[in-house]
Amino acid sequence: MIRLANEEYGGQRFMAAKLRNTLKTIEDYKATNPHYTDLLDILADILILRENYRKNMTNPIFSVEEKLIDGKMKGGLPLIDLAGQKYDLTRPKEYFYSLISIAEKRIPSEAQKFLDVIKNKNFNWENIIRASFSPSEEETSTRELEAADENDDQFDLIDLFFEESLRPELEVIAEKYGAAVEKSGWMEGYCPICGKEPKIGEIRESEDGRRYLFCHQCGYKWHFRRIKCPFCGNEEQHSLAYFAVEGEESHRVDVCNKCRRYIKIIELPKSSEDVNLDIEDIATLHLDMLAYEEGYN
Repeated sequence: MIRLANEEYGGQRFMAAKLRNTLKTIEDYKATNPHYTDLLDILADILILRENYRKNMTNPIFSVEEKLIDGKMKGGLPLIDLAGQKYDLTRPKEYFYSLISIAEKRIPSEAQKFLDVIKNKNFNWENIIRASFSPSEEETSTRELEAADENDDQFDLIDLFFEESLRPELEVIAEKYGAAVEKSGWMEGYCPICGKEPKIGEIRESEDGRRYLFCHQCGYKWHFRRIKCPFCGNEEQHSLAYFAVEGEESHRVDVCNKCRRYIKIIELPKSSEDVNLDIEDIATLHLDMLAYEEGYN
């Protein structure tokens, strides 16, 4: 078994306690954000399935040559190269189909649409996964999915399942090598562990307002300059801005008017405890809609 902390048993106890706390947080969010109940219920099921996956992990799929970490970080290369290296993705693929079963349980009327997509002759799970780590191929893979079904809302969930299918395996790498990566001074806007772009981040007032970006693919957070676009590297302050909904000023959207992209940011006061950004991402979907309406993507 993979040891998440110093001891296998202690690590699993820690995971169980963390999961209980997260599930409680989800229930709290459902009470204050009832319109997101279905999605939050799906997330809760995903988290339970993820922990079971990790409990049953034997040898990890991904590996890192520790002597190469410094060189990779200095060269702007993530630790795991899904686009360029071959890995046995049999286990994550099986996990993906287990995730689809969540849709069958939670949204049975819509589950058939998922099944129709993945049964489409053009559907190739591994090709789509690998393409998602290659910017030049990601747009093509997205078009292939969209051609299989016209319901964009369903593809948001399928995209979530795709990301989650690799999360347990990559999470292990993030936990094992995160400290070494943090010391390296990584300055890129994409994840130093797996190379994916962030969708959400946080500003920590307890750390003098430092901004951290979050990777949904592996769960890693890394420091990134506040006055800089993580997508195009723009540092021109006059073309960087943000907006928030009145009454929700702690949840905002940072936008770049040069590349027209955005990232959601949660502002954490000094007294605040750590937040779960997987939950926050779902609970702030209205900010995504506002960003789309303003022409950002």
